[in-house]
Amino acid sequence: MSSSQNLRQRFFIENSPVRGDLVRLADSYQAVIGQKNYPIALQKLLGEMLVSASLLIGTLKINGRLSIQLQNNSEHSDNNSDRLNWAMAECDSHGFVRGLANWVGDWTTLTTANDAFAKLGNTGEGVLFINIQPDNAMGMQAEGYQGIVERVADNLAACLAHYQQQSVQIPTLINLACDGEQAGGVLVQLLPHSEDEQEHIDNDLFPRLTMLTKTLKADELTQLPAREILYRLYHEEDVVTAEPVNLSFGCTCSAEKSTSAIFQLGKEQALAIVDEQGGEIGLDCGFCGQIYRFDKQAVSDIFA
Repeated sequence: MSSSQNLRQRFFIENSPVRGDLVRLADSYQAVIGQKNYPIALQKLLGEMLVSASLLIGTLKINGRLSIQLQNNSEHSDNNSDRLNWAMAECDSHGFVRGLANWVGDWTTLTTANDAFAKLGNTGEGVLFINIQPDNAMGMQAEGYQGIVERVADNLAACLAHYQQQSVQIPTLINLACDGEQAGGVLVQLLPHSEDEQEHIDNDLFPRLTMLTKTLKADELTQLPAREILYRLYHEEDVVTAEPVNLSFGCTCSAEKSTSAIFQLGKEQALAIVDEQGGEIGLDCGFCGQIYRFDKQAVSDIFA
């Protein structure tokens, strides 16, 4: 599939502190939702989460990865009720995306990403957070960051825009869409600027761009090429675009990580699992479906 359907397009309004990004995901999104038989509402929420992670990491100057995570923390949830247990989506600085979710119950009547989001529980329940993890530096674990996102609505875009405004203190507009086939999103930010710069800034620019961006329809966001969207919205502005970043499905699982997981079990427990499971341990990756198999000799070698 064309890379124009799997990219992040950075844009700027010339001579202003406004920047933005457009993200489109197609087959990279399909690779994620193809790993499980997700309900359609959860497919759409995962699409919005993948787009959000891809947009937000574009605002950072890091080599590493950014993930958006949702966690159900309700103490009153019936184990048999319809609920979203957790969901996560990640994008790294190389443009690789992946995602995964866990749910229970009958979701056949749910059709939108907001419907899936609401299954975190009642208002005040559920936890949203952003994890930022830089790559290891010089063989040492780089310090990461976790930000708690306030659940201000059953809408991911509204929660993330509120977080950017309140926690990062950068006025931000985020618009997300997913139709179950493709996902798209746009982020527009008013960056910090000095008093001297303020004298040369069109004060109506960001409100004007905000109003224009809100006119973008969901099907336009998921189907139109990035440059066409930019032209339709901002053709009266001096838009400058950067080289687009290709996005694709990618997983960080490995045989080495599976070996480490078995080592953490301890030799006695690992060998007991081998016997229980008919002579081997199979560790499968929920993100990509890869299965790493270890027979009794392989497990013994780990502890040699």
